[in-house]
Amino acid sequence: MPAPENKFKKRLLAGEIQIGCWLATGDDYVAEVMGTAGFDWLVVDGEHAPNDIRSLRAQLTALAASDSHPVLRVPIGDTRIIKQVLDIGAQTVLVPMVETAEQAAELVRDCRYAPGGRRGVGAALARASGFNAIPDYVGTANDQICLLVQVESVAGMKQIGEIASVDGVDGVFIGPADLATDMGFAGNADAPEVREVIREGLAKIAAAGKAPGILAMKDEVARRYLDEGARFLAVGADIMLLATAARGLSAKWKS
Repeated sequence: MPAPENKFKKRLLAGEIQIGCWLATGDDYVAEVMGTAGFDWLVVDGEHAPNDIRSLRAQLTALAASDSHPVLRVPIGDTRIIKQVLDIGAQTVLVPMVETAEQAAELVRDCRYAPGGRRGVGAALARASGFNAIPDYVGTANDQICLLVQVESVAGMKQIGEIASVDGVDGVFIGPADLATDMGFAGNADAPEVREVIREGLAKIAAAGKAPGILAMKDEVARRYLDEGARFLAVGADIMLLATAARGLSAKWKS
């Protein structure tokens, strides 16, 4: 029995548009609710959300019955962390703050078993293999792991074509907020200068034959990114949905 098929990766490589949302509460119950909403993918955020390895695992478990594919963002591109999140069952990993092709190539190695990688073999103890219920897991897992690298700095954008061209990188996700800040436009990812760099970046990713991704919190911005070539697009976050709805409800009745 081989490793389960990564349907998100399959659709990504086919060039299909996939719409996603961020999970930042760090709560498996909220993740389960979000899994019923119909998104193609959901980011379980280990960088800016209050998560540890156990809460990440709990959210992967909560999403197991959902058609929404979990994308696990690690806090940093560290071999030890990537090893752990793969073993708890993440098939798609998003790594922030990637700035060079060399860094991207090292991340590819982290996600693969030898001889092409350095992922440790502990599948018999891991949720990823169904706790050894998938006998061919180690031999087939590499093909089902999807690596997304996040480019969100001026230095990274200058190298985005080379980063996207690395074999084993399946998609490149542009981080507008950090990029805008690094460019001197903190809090204004819609500044014309930032918009132009993003537009060029999306085009370079596509030219390298990889899937371009990005986050947009406003409808008009999301539509523009789709027109400019984004193929996996995040359009919101659970925290923001809750905060907006709660504040609106309070204001409605208190007024």
